This record gives sequence, C-alpha cells and structure tokens, in this order.
Amino acid sequence: MKLSVRPLVFLAGLVLAVLLAVGPVPQPLGRNAAVVLVTLALWSTGLVPPFLTSLIFFAAVLIPGLAPPELVFAGFGSAAVWLIVSGFVIGAAITGSGLGGRIAGVLAPLAGGSYLRLVLVMTLAAMALGFVMPSSVGRAVVLVPVGMALAERLGLHKGSNGRIGLAVALTMACNMPSFAILPSNIPNMILAGAAEGQHGVTFGYMSYLLLHYPVLGILKSALTVALVVALFPDRIEPGCTETAARTPLSPQERRVALILAATLALWMTDRLHGIGPAWIGIATAVLLLMPGLGAVPPKQFNASVDFGMVLFVAGALALGAVVNASGLGSVLGGVLQDWLPLRQGARFANFLSLTSMSGLMGLVTTNPGVPTVLTPMAPDLAAATGLSLKAVLMTQVVGFATVIFPYQVGPFVLAMQLSGEKLGHVLRITLPLALLTFLVLMPLDWLWWRLLGWL
Repeated sequence: MKLSVRPLVFLAGLVLAVLLAVGPVPQPLGRNAAVVLVTLALWSTGLVPPFLTSLIFFAAVLIPGLAPPELVFAGFGSAAVWLIVSGFVIGAAITGSGLGGRIAGVLAPLAGGSYLRLVLVMTLAAMALGFVMPSSVGRAVVLVPVGMALAERLGLHKGSNGRIGLAVALTMACNMPSFAILPSNIPNMILAGAAEGQHGVTFGYMSYLLLHYPVLGILKSALTVALVVALFPDRIEPGCTETAARTPLSPQERRVALILAATLALWMTDRLHGIGPAWIGIATAVLLLMPGLGAVPPKQFNASVDFGMVLFVAGALALGAVVNASGLGSVLGGVLQDWLPLRQGARFANFLSLTSMSGLMGLVTTNPGVPTVLTPMAPDLAAATGLSLKAVLMTQVVGFATVIFPYQVGPFVLAMQLSGEKLGHVLRITLPLALLTFLVLMPLDWLWWRLLGWL
C-alpha cells in the first residue's frame, strides 16, 4: 500500500467508525465496533507504531467502560505474551553467545551458492521442526537468529533484499505450515478444544494432517518461497559458502547449547509432562539471564526484549477478547452468514463461502479468535449447507491459515523483530499469498477434500 493511500484508508475507517458510534446500531455494540474498526485501520495502515495503537485501544475501551480491565489486560497473562518475552531472551542468547553463527557456518554449504536454495533449505527446516515443536514462537526463536547469522555469512547484510527475504520466509515457514499440524499452533488447539467441548467432535492427528497438509503445508509453502524469491530478489556471492575452520565450543556456547537442547526436548515432549511451552520458555529465560550461567547479562534484559512488540501482541489478544465478549463477533458472523451464498447442494460455493468467512473473520478477531466465534455457529452452518458438522468445523482451518495482515498472527511480530527487519516487509508476501489462496489454493483444497470424501 502506498504511503499516500494510507491516510485515505484510515480516514474512510474513521468516518465509518463515527457512523457506527452515533448511528442506529444498538449501543454499546456500535461503540465497540467503532473502536475495533479504528484499531484495525491503524494496525493495517501503520500510520502510528503498533504499540501506540494498542495503547489507544486500551484507553478507548477502558475510559468509557466498554470492557472491564480484567478482560482488556487478559492478554498480559496469556501464554502467547510470555512465549514472546522468553523468545526474545532465547534469541539474544543464541546470537550473543556466537552459537547462531557457528550453526550458520555448518549450514552455509547446504545453500550451495544459490539464494533460492538458501530460502528453500531454511523453509524446509522450519516445516520439519513444526512436526516436533508445538510452538511457532519456539520455532522462530531457534531458527531466525541462525538464519540471520547465515545471511550475514553469505554476504546478505542487514537491509539487503536477500536478508529481508530470508527473514520473511522464516517468519512464514515457522508459522503457516503448522496450521495443518493439529498440535502445532494455538488456533488449531482452540478449535479442537471447542469442537469437542461444544459438539462432541474430535479430530485425529493423521486425518487432520492428511486433510490439510498437502495444500496448506506443502503447496502454500512452495508459493511462499516463489513469492519471496520473486519479490525480494538477490544473489549469493561466490566463495561465501566455504566451510570455516572448526574451533572448539566456548564455555558460553556450550552452556547455551545445553540449555537450548533441554528446552527443545521439553517443548517436543509437552504432551507427556503437561508443562506449557510458555512456562518452559520462562524457565529457560531465567537460566539464560542468570549471572555466570547464561549468555544475556541481566543489565541487557531491557535491550533484549522489545516491550513495544509485547504491547502490540497483548493489544491484539485484547481486541479479540473484546470482540468475542461484546457479541460483535457473533453479529459479524451472522451478517456474513446472511450475505454468503449458502444453500443445500452447492458444495463448491458452500466450501468457498465457509473458508472465506473464516479467513475474513480473522481480520476482526485475529486468527486465534476465529474458532472461538465460529465454532458455536457450526451446527447452523451445517444445516444451511448440508455439509457434515465435522467438515464445517474443518473449513475454519483453511480460513485462519489465510493471513492477510501481519497483526493477525502474533508470532509474525516476534520473528521479524528477532530478524532486525521491519514487520511491514511481511505484508508484501501476505497480501499476494492471500489472493492466491482465495483464487487457487481454496479451489484446489475443495478438489482434495472431495477426493478424500469429505465433501
């Protein structure tokens, strides 16, 4: 979006917000809708820093009493926020200890002197990690510092197309393919829990994977790699991929490597011990900050953690909570249900309508909020379309795996912050990828679902 267009987009949103606040819409629903619309307009246009938009949102809902403080500030107690805080510390330790550069030296020959191969190798590494690590934030804090060290080693310096492209590719790959792996992303687990609790529907790991991974995991990742290489073109200079002479691990590198290995082991086995990834991350951050043990001096804590990004993520979580609690999400879902061409027997139109409904809902609720709003509506949607209840629930995955703006997915923020590149670069990939998803991947998904007998 061009800079000159952004104020016009925000102005249009502001005018609509005023109409909602003073118009015929029942209050306080209209005022909630107005605040949400202004917040989304600011986040999507980037006219002010994202953390400032969060503070504006907090003030706009708290001062007139549109939502109680315990709801607005619930995001600060969420696992997602504490995963991000600990993720910053882990990323700083990997970079500061030199461990990231050492791993990059091992990976450099795999790039083969090709920028395309570099992006592909790191994307495949992130996709593979999605099967063993349940947290997209965890995947980002491990791979992004290594990827950035690898970029520097290959001559792709900060601000260059190649470094930005690799940062964006890792940001996407650490999160997007994992929507197709049941326990690997937060929205997946919210959907699974809500479906079982409200409707008695359970999802099997393999059936979920088979239904979603071929298109949402493999094909979508291939499109992402192609877009990154096309929109951020660059090349690796000859001679940069030579293997450096091996030197022994320093004591600090050894300590960080041991702590990180233990963290990875606990993250991979969370279903066995029941400790959440966020709380494991906090314990890891404590060790890495401990004087004489870790690699991040306590005095550098403020420099390691970007609290502006923490405010942004907490604000995004709060917005979703306010949308759900105020009933705005249900109203919007009902409006979309009335607008969409849902009817018995129209399987292709019904599939595209339901997946689009889920994708568009994420613009308002953020992606983790989509299953919270749409799961209670699933029986009505099944009755309107003639699809099975389980199929209707599964269409949500295609929708919340479609990211249009970066603010919809908190881990995007952390990954780009760890890379040192601007979050706005992600928008250059998410917009065309979302368009390709609606035009190409969703119809392909429909064909795949039909082949498997789901439609």
